Amino acid sequence: MIYLFLYQIQVYKKGVSMDTKFSVALHILTMISESRETLSSQNLATSVGTNSSYIRKVITLLKNAGLIISHQGKSGYQLGKIPKKMSLLEIYYATQEVKHISLFQMHQNANQECPVGQNIQEAVSPIFASAEAQLEKALRHQTLDDVINNLYKTANQVRN
Repeated sequence: MIYLFLYQIQVYKKGVSMDTKFSVALHILTMISESRETLSSQNLATSVGTNSSYIRKVITLLKNAGLIISHQGKSGYQLGKIPKKMSLLEIYYATQEVKHISLFQMHQNANQECPVGQNIQEAVSPIFASAEAQLEKALRHQTLDDVINNLYKTANQVRN
């Protein structure tokens, strides 16, 4: 019991860390869409606030999904499709390398002699599945163009 309490304190202090590839991809794609200059991975890394090797890793995922195109030499990157046709769900799938959102992971070794342990997975699975389906639906109906428009609204500017 004390161990569980200490573990909870440790998790609370550390925080729950989520993967940032999705938000970094949105940042990269928005910059590529709106920049009039050729962008290198170093330019992108400076804006994102990370190192260029992490940017190249995310760019590779986006290229593999056909969301960006890179050119040899100094011509940089361009979008693989227009922002209005690029759903946030496909960007999420590309960066997470999955075909279905799976936010919640179930522990695997529940005690089968315990009534809760026997049934907890079946009890919470429908709730988890519903939440994941709602998120997929929301991301499916939002596009990179929505992100870009929100960016300009936030910055109090008008998009060209």
